[in-house]
Amino acid sequence: MIADTMKRRTLPAGFLMLALALSSCSTGRSPFLREESRRISPEEAYRLGKLKNTPYSINGRVYVPMSYEQALAYEEVGMASWYGHETLKKNNGQPTAYGEQFDPSAPSAAHKYLPLPSVVRVTNLENSQSIVVRVNDRGPFVDDRIIDLSAEGARQLGFYQKGTARVRVEVISE
Repeated sequence: MIADTMKRRTLPAGFLMLALALSSCSTGRSPFLREESRRISPEEAYRLGKLKNTPYSINGRVYVPMSYEQALAYEEVGMASWYGHETLKKNNGQPTAYGEQFDPSAPSAAHKYLPLPSVVRVTNLENSQSIVVRVNDRGPFVDDRIIDLSAEGARQLGFYQKGTARVRVEVISE
């Protein structure tokens, strides 16, 4: 009798807990959540199917990002520029193309063709300074530029005041 009373009390409580636990699950979630993507390496993103390399269109032009395998061999020399608080204001604080919060005071980068996320070494060929940054956004959409760095990335590479620099970009694996 005591066992039957216990079952009657615990069974509804168990169902209630199960319903609460399931209600916190959502099928409408994006695979590029800020919390998840901030911590995930490109290798892990590839393994989990969260690498973002689908074609996209900007101003009527279609861009087709590289595959993960192509990106591993990527190295290019060209012009870099930087973006900062003006981009944050213009985009109303929206997340990057990979779903991470853009912070101009932290080193990061934007690239037209690398899969997101990617980790690259950027070397300023004018002063030999080098940094490693996470590529988590798309751009620059100016024909003569190969990469956009956050304002902090440009500071660390020594071209913040100048605005642009000739750089070498190399994908590195973690």
